Amino acid sequence: MSKQFLIFFGIGVVVVAVAVTAILQKTQGNHLVLNGKILKIRNGALGDSDSIAVLDFRVENPTDVPFVVREVDVTLEQPNGNMLDGQNVTKGDLKQLFQYNRFLGEQYNDGLAIKDRIAPHTTVDRMVAVRFELKNHDLETAKAIHMTITDMDGPTFETSRSMQ
Repeated sequence: MSKQFLIFFGIGVVVVAVAVTAILQKTQGNHLVLNGKILKIRNGALGDSDSIAVLDFRVENPTDVPFVVREVDVTLEQPNGNMLDGQNVTKGDLKQLFQYNRFLGEQYNDGLAIKDRIAPHTTVDRMVAVRFELKNHDLETAKAIHMTITDMDGPTFETSRSMQ
């Protein structure tokens, strides 16, 4: 191979690498993701065999695209490893939940519901209340609680917090 060919080949590789890097940097904000965590979990007994968990959480949307909620799922990981799905309390019922169950404290944040938008480049505090069909003691002794928020277009955000 000639020296001239190797020089032009090397310059070509550098130009392609610069172009690929520039394209990835320019489109980075179009990849929809959320960052965040569960800040606090409040729980209590609703009856003899059912309990409630209120998750206060913070999420950040660092992208250029709004995150529109399609679904919120909360599951409880029991000590034996079994997963138990929770039943979400609707955003409209949160006021009554806190009014009649004073042991939960105050409602500090707005609830998160279907079609809620998390605007680009914002951080929001929200809450989700979930009913589980198990005794409050079993809820308190669970390993962890897992929350998944799904966007209308498919991307998901998952976070967990230990119950202990």
